[in-house]
Amino acid sequence: MGRFAARFRLLEALASASAPLSVSEIADRIGVDQPRASRLVQATVEAGHARRQADENDARRTNILITDEGRALIAQARGARVGAVEAALAGFTPEERAQLAALLARLAQAWPRDQ
Repeated sequence: MGRFAARFRLLEALASASAPLSVSEIADRIGVDQPRASRLVQATVEAGHARRQADENDARRTNILITDEGRALIAQARGARVGAVEAALAGFTPEERAQLAALLARLAQAWPRDQ
């Protein structure tokens, strides 16, 4: 599960980026060292969820892009998470849902940003 979670974070980083990312940029965004990011990129490329592309401005640099299959995987996982949350909240009253939302917002605001 840990390996899949790291690859999913990699795919989310690629999907949310406004431009292709280098392995170093991926490492920074998902919080791993460069060798680990390189292995994750390789596994993700082999799975068909990302692809490598030479940087047209710097021949020494390789960019990583998400594929349509990678985007589909993210969409599927997000849908599953939404479904799980909806199922978990089915027994909550509207007041309990509002209270939970307020507490989660408070937790998010208090969360350390350098972690």
